[in-house]
Amino acid sequence: MSDFQQKIRLHKCHNMASEIADHLLLEPAVFDAIATTERELFVPQGMRHHAYKLDALPLMGNQWISSPLTVARMTQALDAVGCDSILEIGCGSGYQAAILSKLARRVFTIERIEGLVREAKKRFEHLGLRNIHTRFDDGQRGWRDFAPFDRILFSASTPKIPQRIFDQLALGGILVAPIQKGKEQIITRFIKEEGGIKQEQLKSCLFVPVVDGVSH
Repeated sequence: MSDFQQKIRLHKCHNMASEIADHLLLEPAVFDAIATTERELFVPQGMRHHAYKLDALPLMGNQWISSPLTVARMTQALDAVGCDSILEIGCGSGYQAAILSKLARRVFTIERIEGLVREAKKRFEHLGLRNIHTRFDDGQRGWRDFAPFDRILFSASTPKIPQRIFDQLALGGILVAPIQKGKEQIITRFIKEEGGIKQEQLKSCLFVPVVDGVSH
């Protein structure tokens, strides 16, 4: 990849971040993370001409890379700037984890589809994102070895957050997930307090559902 090609990509990234900012007030650090993460590196080869549009795009295994606007909205809700550790459940292409890696010291991301996590890991290595740790597993188990996490993000919809995931969230920590309510999905923020879990519904959304088990 030439310096000229990279400049073009980063120019497109910045334009996309500006377009997102027309819809959503972004923290400067979140804007910068989006503006410096080349989304076309995370989408299938045949979809790269659509990479900087505000559209979700298909991946292998009937999965999708979320709309950049949705990624930005989830990231903002997570309030992740300066965090020590984030757990992401549902790595997918790795785009969301790449964004988070520029906001927090460490990102732990789990994916149940082996091919996706293998490709994501190659992208992280290519981009020099050494603070992202990947795991092939059922994300609903979490990653107890590195708990508690300051933040937890579900990149797939679920009707209910398993208690074992809340158990891996630090006191005062924030969990953001698309919660399935009937036919609707709603981005929901949970805050773990001394007296229990406080929750706030934020915005309707559309994600693939959480699935049990792993897929080779």
